[in-house]
Amino acid sequence: MLSSYSAEDKLLLAVDCIIFGFGDEDLKILLVKRDFEPEKGKWSLIGGFLKKEETLDKAASRVLYSLTGIHNIYMEALSAFDAVDRDPGERTISIAYYALINIEDHNHEFSNGYSAKWFSVKDAPSLIFDHDQMVHAAINRLRYRASTKPIGFELLPEKFTMRQLQKLYESIWDTSLDKRNFINKFRSLDILVKLDEKDKESSRKGSWLYQFDQEKYDRKVSEGFMFKI
Repeated sequence: MLSSYSAEDKLLLAVDCIIFGFGDEDLKILLVKRDFEPEKGKWSLIGGFLKKEETLDKAASRVLYSLTGIHNIYMEALSAFDAVDRDPGERTISIAYYALINIEDHNHEFSNGYSAKWFSVKDAPSLIFDHDQMVHAAINRLRYRASTKPIGFELLPEKFTMRQLQKLYESIWDTSLDKRNFINKFRSLDILVKLDEKDKESSRKGSWLYQFDQEKYDRKVSEGFMFKI
């Protein structure tokens, strides 16, 4: 039995955050331009090192706040990335998190110190180290989540059109969905509230606006229902 930790290797532990948003009817990812070596000047996920007094969740929240200026962001731990040579600077294990942000409500709060920029997931540039692998894993997790329960609270504005909701799912799954079937499915879930308001920007006639019914949604989630489009 070991009596001391002093002889063991010391490693760095980091968190990297994949931040998704939805805008212009497209799933987007927030990237930053790295301002130090190695790989200075290249696009990267936002990340940071775990501090001694922090849990991993606390570290991820700190990193997210440093870029977005937002507390209480929806986030989930994704996976550990531990390839020996993943970071040429130092032996580092990273825990990846993915986060969801409502761009419309919070885009003005983002820090300019990171040269941050939203990219369409389809057109995002290649990233440093193993960050592309992290993004791929995060997209797969997001697709799974969208297939098991309604998603949109974190990505859509408070009031949204049915078209926006459908485009969100289409952009997550990278596929086209039948409009009638999609609408009927969501209406059958009974978690939407149709408002007496219209979005006049989408057409001359306008499109009805909706909100999620948080109480009904939470009750259905607690019941463990499975969501399938």
